[in-house]
Amino acid sequence: MAEALSVMPAAVLRNLADKLYEKRKNAALEVEGIVKQLASAGDHDKVNAVIDLLTTEYTNSPQANHRKGGLISLAAATVGLTNEAAQHLDRIVPPVLNSFSDQDSRVRYYACEALYNIAKVVRGDFIVYFNLIFDALCKLSADSDGNVQSAAHLLDRLVKDIVTESDQFSIEEFIPLLRERMNVLNPYVRQFLVGWITVLDSVPDIDMLGFLPDFLDGLFNMLSDSSHEIRQQADSALSEFLHEIKNSPSVDYGKMAAILVQRAGSPDEFTRLTAITWINEFVKLGGDQLVRYYADILGAILPCISDKEDKIRVVARETNEELQAINADPAEAFDVGAILSIARRQLSSEWEATRIEALHWISILLNRHRVEVLTYLNDIFDTLLKALSDPSDEVVLLVLDVHACIARDPLHFRHLVVFLVHNFRLNNSLLEKRGALIIRRLCVLLNAERVYRELSTILEGESDLDFASIMVQALNLILLTSSELSEIRDLLKQSLVNPAGKDLYVSLYASWCHSPMAIISLCFLAQTYRHASAVIQSLVEEDINVKFLVQLDKLIRLLETPIFAYLRLQLLDPGRYLWLFKALYGLLMLLPQQSAAFKILKTRLKAVPSYSFNRAQLNRMPSGDYYQFVPQMPDDNHTEEDGGSSYNGLNFATRLQQFQQMQQQHRVHTKSRRASRSLSTSLPKVAGLFILHEAQKEEEPHRPQSTDLNVPPSRPRRNSGQLQL
Repeated sequence: MAEALSVMPAAVLRNLADKLYEKRKNAALEVEGIVKQLASAGDHDKVNAVIDLLTTEYTNSPQANHRKGGLISLAAATVGLTNEAAQHLDRIVPPVLNSFSDQDSRVRYYACEALYNIAKVVRGDFIVYFNLIFDALCKLSADSDGNVQSAAHLLDRLVKDIVTESDQFSIEEFIPLLRERMNVLNPYVRQFLVGWITVLDSVPDIDMLGFLPDFLDGLFNMLSDSSHEIRQQADSALSEFLHEIKNSPSVDYGKMAAILVQRAGSPDEFTRLTAITWINEFVKLGGDQLVRYYADILGAILPCISDKEDKIRVVARETNEELQAINADPAEAFDVGAILSIARRQLSSEWEATRIEALHWISILLNRHRVEVLTYLNDIFDTLLKALSDPSDEVVLLVLDVHACIARDPLHFRHLVVFLVHNFRLNNSLLEKRGALIIRRLCVLLNAERVYRELSTILEGESDLDFASIMVQALNLILLTSSELSEIRDLLKQSLVNPAGKDLYVSLYASWCHSPMAIISLCFLAQTYRHASAVIQSLVEEDINVKFLVQLDKLIRLLETPIFAYLRLQLLDPGRYLWLFKALYGLLMLLPQQSAAFKILKTRLKAVPSYSFNRAQLNRMPSGDYYQFVPQMPDDNHTEEDGGSSYNGLNFATRLQQFQQMQQQHRVHTKSRRASRSLSTSLPKVAGLFILHEAQKEEEPHRPQSTDLNVPPSRPRRNSGQLQL
């Protein structure tokens, strides 16, 4: 201290603390001259003493004017030292940096000014303090005082110039400092950081691309800033880095993949678009490098396929296609289980497009890596079954495609059908709303006969008799109406002459016994008319309920469709198809006379021309045991059953007994169910409403009809029934 006082005039020391800027400035110029003389003389000890004096008595003083004077004098001392300033920077720079956090904004301003002048003198030697200076400038960029901000910007530009010129700058030491500040939300700090990233990236000798993963997330975070200028600067920086990535021979895509995946789910549209664009380029450029990240990338892409922003959807779909085109090998870190997990999770997405693409991925994996996928079957099977209830028909069809692909193996086929029946049992709405679609599609994909045989086998032993009856009725309706099942219908029509048809008939018969109307329909389809008549005659009073009448109504209307055209034409040859007449008249007798179905069937039977009847043939119609009557054998062009109890290996007496036993089980079940709860009158009321519905209309006058079938009715009445399936 004494050495410093010996060379520093008292007037200079006094003026350094003056409240007037001009006096402080002039005193600083005096200090510059004194230090310059000491440096020229090589008396660096006194130079250090002067700097210590200025630091202790002025920059660290509690008086603001003292601190201002101290900062100006330290800068002046540096100017006085010129080329020898570097060896004294460890005493000069720290007190200036400390002043950046001074409570007085003017002191902070002078600190910026002082450091600016110091940096101009020392230039490259200044780099050793870069991290400390960067930290100070980062804080000052958000200073509350506009003048301080302006001074900091000037200093910042100078420091950037120095760094770009220096070969001593250490990017490795700087990156942790940058990474630490990248998530700051202050807009001024963000501008400051983006500015430095851009500047450093422009320096050829600095490899910012290699450190991109360290600050990439921060740049993406800035894309959603409320300031348009910051968003633009961040986007510009990211675009430049993406350009460099495209032209770089070696890029570590993996480190950045997790960041992009996270940002692809950002609530900000611009951020999502930028992230999905980067992912798109990474998939194109990275290829095999990204194999281990495919699941994460897929998890980001699938939701974006349904994005509300059109640009994002387009890029996401393109990326998805690129990813699907890469045929990766599980032996090369391709995680089939992870991909399946992502696809399974996205099947619960609220967006149809995403669910569809998730199913496409499962199909692709099944085709390429079937063995691996089947090992994860337990993880995805329940989800795939639930997807059958999806509100989108397209999704349901794709789910069925996946199920069909899985079910190519007999074991998995059985597994699928069992689970499908189980879900139909638990979810009645699934059977009601999607049952036909599901069954028809599976018949196309897995062979209709195979599907129906398996369903019949399962339903034959179904313990829930109510469900079994409903399920069989649904299957029967699909069988009779769906174009996809035309081959099965053709095969069943040959049941009496074709062993394959007979085998299918027997296979379906066992489960079709759950529903009287299904059995009758099956007999009509297989042209086992005599057995149909026997089934009708075996029905008892308890079988004729509302459900039965509803099903009968549907059957009568189905008889008027093109599928049963052959049956209607057979009415023209009663000599060969006497039992068909018997069966149809049996159904007619079961219908309420005023119902629409009764009128439809009666009109059809009356439409048969009288010339087709032969009294001698009609007289052969028995009234006793139907299995004792042997009508004329059909020729080679017909398939009507033999009158005996067995034909082509079909034991109809056994079949009838099988039907009766099953129906008895249903009757016992119904009685037991009624006994378990209080007696309800709802069923008789419903039945009464059904039967009396037509009776409430004005009754048409009836004309007596001749009992001789050779005599045509006096005038046929117009059928008013409409075809409603």
